[in-house]
Amino acid sequence: MKIAILTCTKLPELNPEDQKIIPELAKYNIEATAVIWSDKNINWTNFDYLIFRNTWDYFERETEFNIWLDHIEKLGIKTLNPIQVIKKNIHKFYLRELQLQGIPILPTIFIDKTNELYLGEIIPSHWKKAVIKPAFSAGSYLTEVFEIKDITAINEKFAPIARDKELLLQEFAPQIQSIGETSFIFFNKQFSHAVNKKPVDGDFRVQSLFGGKYNLVQPSLQLIKQAQKVVDTFTEDLLYARVDGIIIDDTLHLMEIECIEPDLYFNLSENSLDRFVAEIVKLIT
Repeated sequence: MKIAILTCTKLPELNPEDQKIIPELAKYNIEATAVIWSDKNINWTNFDYLIFRNTWDYFERETEFNIWLDHIEKLGIKTLNPIQVIKKNIHKFYLRELQLQGIPILPTIFIDKTNELYLGEIIPSHWKKAVIKPAFSAGSYLTEVFEIKDITAINEKFAPIARDKELLLQEFAPQIQSIGETSFIFFNKQFSHAVNKKPVDGDFRVQSLFGGKYNLVQPSLQLIKQAQKVVDTFTEDLLYARVDGIIIDDTLHLMEIECIEPDLYFNLSENSLDRFVAEIVKLIT
């Protein structure tokens, strides 16, 4: 059994935590290799499975990545997570569908591509502060937090972006700065562990790149069930899913469900890497 663990040119050998997957799979006589998804010299048919892990540049190479996904799908190569899940998950308009299924999300306006962006006409009058970002994005890429008094300048900045990309406009939740964002990690649709992420004072970005602080937490059974409900909206197998949200009045408000390349915080949860590898083995054998 040969597996490609997908990464990008920024991390040709995978990030340090994901590198540990390779020797663990070898214990099951599975040959795993770190492979850059955009490498034109790779014969993908040499692999039995592809596992998405560190494709952390896909949102900067939108057209190229979508073409590559189509290519892999046409070749019929099995992937974890499945290609149909990946294709949907890279575009955050899936939040609209989840909301219709009864999943609480932050107040969001979904903006289709347009040559005439008028944020002032669509933003609710009671919003004081908002977040705007492309639907095809990750890691705070092209993301801005702004006060409503600055909406004209933001409109000017995002008008050219709106011509090429769908956008999400969300009411800013101040809880992101006080209580942070919580990630619920699932392997093969089973809860594994949870991590709370807080930004540095004065910032809204929880990523460690921007100074965010991460801590392992033990959420209540009620909150785990709420996260499980999000995961259970998928009919396909999921090797992993990371449910990210803000907890407001004991309710998990979904920010996103990551099924393509999230950090799974193996370093913060004891034995989580072992559990992850065991679920890989279950799904491919």
